Amino acid sequence: MNRPLRTILLAAVALSLLAGNTVQAQAPRAKAAQPAAPAAPVVDAAYAAFQRGEYLTAFAEATKRVEAASDPAAMTLLGELYINGLGVKIDLARAAEWYRLAMARGNREAIFALGVMCLQGKGVARDRKEAARLFAIASDRGHASAAYNLAVLYIEGEAFPQDYATAARFFRVAAERDLTDGQHALALLYKDGRGVDKNPAEAARLLGRAAQLGHVPAKVEFAIALFNGDGIQKDEARAAALFRQAALHGDAVAQNRLARILAAGRGVARNPVEAGAWHILARGNSVPDPWLDQLLSELPEADRVAAEKRAQAWREGHAAPRT
Repeated sequence: MNRPLRTILLAAVALSLLAGNTVQAQAPRAKAAQPAAPAAPVVDAAYAAFQRGEYLTAFAEATKRVEAASDPAAMTLLGELYINGLGVKIDLARAAEWYRLAMARGNREAIFALGVMCLQGKGVARDRKEAARLFAIASDRGHASAAYNLAVLYIEGEAFPQDYATAARFFRVAAERDLTDGQHALALLYKDGRGVDKNPAEAARLLGRAAQLGHVPAKVEFAIALFNGDGIQKDEARAAALFRQAALHGDAVAQNRLARILAAGRGVARNPVEAGAWHILARGNSVPDPWLDQLLSELPEADRVAAEKRAQAWREGHAAPRT
């Protein structure tokens, strides 16, 4: 099994501030960053074992590298194993110790991991200012998730005064390294003109890139921009396709928007039964819509039953509610 190194993003409660009047029903949640590449060729054997889930082998190989060469990437990997209890018992203090040793040798993954520990108060004293300091160091060394977390801290306004302009600067660092959360967050700032000049075209560009890379909330936002022609040429058919992709990933807002365009026949052929099914799913995920309630209630009984059956089949893991 392919297992990425733990690179936890800051819990994005503060990103609800970014959501503002966007279409998202929920604030973005924390997501794992992309798997880090082996920090140096000398630890390939240890990282390869880690990726295969052979944690005892990874531990042994990393230990050899530390003993032979005081290798910081191997130290970071040992911290990873200890913090998650992979092949060894969970030992947060020892994990922090390995991260500190690797940090002293300049390893940016270790710096970031220690920042997360400080942020969460996990194995070390909870200290948001120290977390921010560590994220800044890791960001300066090219760590995209550290830049993203630092930006969120600037929006949150607890570690230091709220500063959307500085947040935008760090989101841009993350976005330029193709961290989709960073692209999405920076797009929201451009959309609303917070910390940057309002720029619908740049917002659409960033959303398009994040959507291309598979970021589901960005797909929803980009689809809305396409549907409305906001910062990009209007394309209802392309918007419908993106709404469907996001809906199939369980995004309730996308399910609602897909239901509406199926009901109206815009960008897709009109299909009231499928519209009803997607509405039932969205409503069950806390996205109510009185207009669609009315449409569903006015369907012939056979069509209403068919819509309910399709929604139920989807809930049970069977076919998606489409013709």
